[in-house]
Amino acid sequence: MRRAFEGFKVIDASQGVAGPHAAMLLALHGADVIKIEPPEGDWGRILGKAKAKNTIHFVAFNRGKRSIAIDLTKEEGRRIATDLVTGADVVIESFRPGVAARLGLGYSDAIKVNPNLIYMSVSGYGQQGPNRDRPAVDGVIQAYSGMMVMNGSVDKPHRQGMVVIDTVTGLYGFQAVSAALMRKVRFGTGSFIDMSLMQSAAAFQAAKLMEAASEGPSPGPLYSPSGVYETADGHVLLSTMRSRAFEVLCGILGCPQLATDARFSSVDGRNANRHEMNRVLTDQLRTRTTDEWVALMLERGVMASPIKSYTDWLADAHVKAVDGYQTLPFAGVGSLPVAAIPGCPGAEIGANGAVPGLGEHTTQILSSLGRTDVEIASLYSARVLS
Repeated sequence: MRRAFEGFKVIDASQGVAGPHAAMLLALHGADVIKIEPPEGDWGRILGKAKAKNTIHFVAFNRGKRSIAIDLTKEEGRRIATDLVTGADVVIESFRPGVAARLGLGYSDAIKVNPNLIYMSVSGYGQQGPNRDRPAVDGVIQAYSGMMVMNGSVDKPHRQGMVVIDTVTGLYGFQAVSAALMRKVRFGTGSFIDMSLMQSAAAFQAAKLMEAASEGPSPGPLYSPSGVYETADGHVLLSTMRSRAFEVLCGILGCPQLATDARFSSVDGRNANRHEMNRVLTDQLRTRTTDEWVALMLERGVMASPIKSYTDWLADAHVKAVDGYQTLPFAGVGSLPVAAIPGCPGAEIGANGAVPGLGEHTTQILSSLGRTDVEIASLYSARVLS
């Protein structure tokens, strides 16, 4: 299958997760992505346990790229970056607002040499507004956006244990650049995209923001019973939205009286009286094991699942049957499972699985810009290149 972005060139001057994720998705769909790194490397290379200038997070969000390591504080380094921008279709950067301009890589500088460029700036709070200069990471935006309260227990806000906002920002960034590339192909115009973690977090939680405005800061569940319940040996996730599914569940659990109780005859009624209903359901569920209950429920069409770990998921028969991941070797960190990306042809995982070493393609990239071997050696000597 031909990949959608074959022939497009992307300059990825971003670091961390959000910008690199967007750029990686472009690479997996065929774009030639050149990653500009500082001499010490993208700070994503130290995000977690580092081995051989790689970390698992760097591997997860930088596959399929080429790396050039340039000192942008030096004039010749900025000249190289400008040459790369001149021949690019897309530039992605994640400097603090104003920093790219000071390095000669800001949007106004870029469109002087490439008027139809698609340029995406990734930042914590965006390029405008009173918070534009605030430093931000995933956890800060989880706290700022309301996610920790929405996801919290009764007594304590709760942080998601993964870089969820960064990852989502990468997805929004990818779709924004993809749409911009379509505009460029159809109408010949470039674009400036202001992509912030703050706004991505809000878009991701759009329904919860609406609920809070309409129903107050602690809206009830969408439907009941739904959620995690104790069993004789662990927990089970149940989800029964329709009244017919609730009736079947009550029959399976041996408490048919709940299904005929007027308090539980509608979604609104079950939500309003969920605490009384859940006490009965929990007592019944504690009489058998999770596997026993899940088997009975799935047999009758009730949505349920045991609570799996990541290890369980990797070993799951269904996951393996649909090629949910491939195991690939990566320098330093060893062989790792790489999840298939929906909409990206699975066969491309292996073909685009390579993760660049820091500055691995510097000489190759500079040669393509017309620099001679002597010039390249001189740039190394001057520490313009790493």
